[in-house]
Amino acid sequence: MLDAPADADVNYGRLPTYWDGPDWYYGRQKAGAERAAKEAFGAPRVSVLRPGVILGPGEYVGRLPWWLRRASKGGAILAPGLSSKTIQPVDVRDVATFALDQAASSSGGEFNVTAPLGHDTMGGLLGACGDATGSAGELVWAPDDMLVAHGVQHWTELPLWRTHAGVWNVDSSGAQAAGLG
Repeated sequence: MLDAPADADVNYGRLPTYWDGPDWYYGRQKAGAERAAKEAFGAPRVSVLRPGVILGPGEYVGRLPWWLRRASKGGAILAPGLSSKTIQPVDVRDVATFALDQAASSSGGEFNVTAPLGHDTMGGLLGACGDATGSAGELVWAPDDMLVAHGVQHWTELPLWRTHAGVWNVDSSGAQAAGLG
């Protein structure tokens, strides 16, 4: 888990320009903000939401719309990895309701806000995209290692596709128990 002091400034956690490893800057800044909120208001009065991938109406990042547009074109559709690969996107409407419920709550807490483990798969999501668009397209599944070997970029060239351990393995049972729908 990343950590930062409550009074971290905008430069705390920045990595040198020559750094070639993971960039933990955002995580350190968020950890500092969480600590500052708890120190200022008291932990029982603070709800920390740690959302994963949020999809749904009004999504402006383009991950779900990309797949919907691709499905609507039909034909052979390159599908990444295994159809059975578990994914954990959460519906924006569920996140909004949960955030409002937590704001009204007096208990506080820290919550990973994702769909439950095993809730959906990449095959389920892409199949739903085909159903939603009335597509007659055919999903053609390509193994992760083949995509990586051909230089396909995670997340950007095939949205929602990641092979890194832990990406779709987030325990959100605390948020589920607290009412995440």
